[in-house]
Amino acid sequence: RVCASAEAQGNDRVDTHALLPNQRALFDIPEGISYLNCAYMSPLPRSSLTAGAAGLASKAQPWTISPPQFFETAEDIRVLAALLFNADSDDLAIVPSASYGLAVAAKNLKVQAGQNIIVLADQFPSNFYVWKDLARQQDGRLVTVPRPADGDWTRVLLESIDDQTAIAALPHCHWTDGTLVDLAAIREALDRVGAALVVDLTQSLGAMEFDTALVRPDFAVAAAYKWLLGPYSIGLLYVSPQYQQGTPIEHSWTSRIDAVHFSELTRYRADFAEGARRFDVGEKANFGLLPVLLNSLKLIKNWRVERIQPTLGAMTNIITERAANLGLDVVSAPYRADHFVGLRFPQGLPKDLADCLARNKVYVSIRGDSVRVTPHLYTTAADIEQFFSALKKSI
Repeated sequence: RVCASAEAQGNDRVDTHALLPNQRALFDIPEGISYLNCAYMSPLPRSSLTAGAAGLASKAQPWTISPPQFFETAEDIRVLAALLFNADSDDLAIVPSASYGLAVAAKNLKVQAGQNIIVLADQFPSNFYVWKDLARQQDGRLVTVPRPADGDWTRVLLESIDDQTAIAALPHCHWTDGTLVDLAAIREALDRVGAALVVDLTQSLGAMEFDTALVRPDFAVAAAYKWLLGPYSIGLLYVSPQYQQGTPIEHSWTSRIDAVHFSELTRYRADFAEGARRFDVGEKANFGLLPVLLNSLKLIKNWRVERIQPTLGAMTNIITERAANLGLDVVSAPYRADHFVGLRFPQGLPKDLADCLARNKVYVSIRGDSVRVTPHLYTTAADIEQFFSALKKSI
């Protein structure tokens, strides 16, 4: 159990009563595999895979698929996802990727000539290219905030926001090492200059608590295949009410009002479905993928993010303490997300480190100059021990 591991390390910062028991049995992870790479791609829970297979099998007998089924699973997903955003289900759109959701945001936000769009150094490409292109189109400027030596992104961001700021496009935590951004503080600073906030939650939603009422993003997007334990090619887009009358990037028939009435589809409707549904991707009723995400969201609801977060934090605290004892550099609290560890080597990354670890059945990612170690509820104390044993051999 995770809590037993935390207690064995003498970590009195963890409330062991809040921790979840290990969930490895719910995943198809063979004995001897130390998979510490959820930030790359989560394994699908067994029950989610079963749900997806059943959904896909329905297409083998299409006469069994009724018009309401084109909408019901998507609506169920909106309801469960709204709990993670602390938002209304009407505020959410079903999208195929983070880049799609960010494109929706860029299409509906304005930048005046000479204004700037703020991003972080080494930000994930999907949350960079779209803003670079928007700045070019609108004769604006893309401002890249340099990485702070102490990991305090919030401080350097607050120093960068000024009267020329139009948009800040940011993650909740940096994808290379889990360093945090205090989005509520950034929102307050943006309010003072009338700027918009766009948030990429791909590396945090489902593992960290998030509150749209507190952060008040204009748009927030999350791909589902990482911390939401979902499939590839599905994601979620939050759209604040003030932008819900905006312009979608495609015109799907399922996004119009009363689209469930198939016999009346050629009675073309000017009105969109309620809320953010106008921004849904075409063919959102993906019968193979949506049931997978729905099942995984049910699991997350049962576990509760307020318990997932400290459980993962107990693991990463152990990892950071042991890594520091090996002389590795790790960003410490309060500047690191609970579910994320980025390890840096003072003398530089050892050659072929990821391959060396993989040969010992330990799986992590190398991102920039950081070894990204990201456990989940399937991670055991033995997995962490296996990681450090293999790491010592590699260095």
